[in-house]
Amino acid sequence: MKTRVILKPGQKGTKRLVQQYGDALLCVRYRYDAKAHKQYKTVEIIVSETEWTPPPARYPDGTLVPLKIGINETVLQNQARAVGGRWNKEQQVWLVPYGCIAGTKLEKLIAVETTTNAIKDESL
Repeated sequence: MKTRVILKPGQKGTKRLVQQYGDALLCVRYRYDAKAHKQYKTVEIIVSETEWTPPPARYPDGTLVPLKIGINETVLQNQARAVGGRWNKEQQVWLVPYGCIAGTKLEKLIAVETTTNAIKDESL
């Protein structure tokens, strides 16, 4: 099934659904099934709302975190170097400020098994 159009409330094609769902309507999707030769109109609505406190960050932004990057992964090494990362010969890891890699592919390479997992460094 393929989604071709995603409409926001108030756009053409959503008027009746806005009347039906009101402020709970988030979007309307038009999906197409080529095998069954069918068009589906789906809606995304808010069904409940509660207070939520986001979890604390794993590491403060200035904390150096160890990244395990392979010896032949020069592209990743260059990315680590570009954000201020340094090679730690003893631990065989790259030490990079967490704030520079949060939300990127490099964040998935944080080495959890090292003895010193996070090193506070204010100089970066």
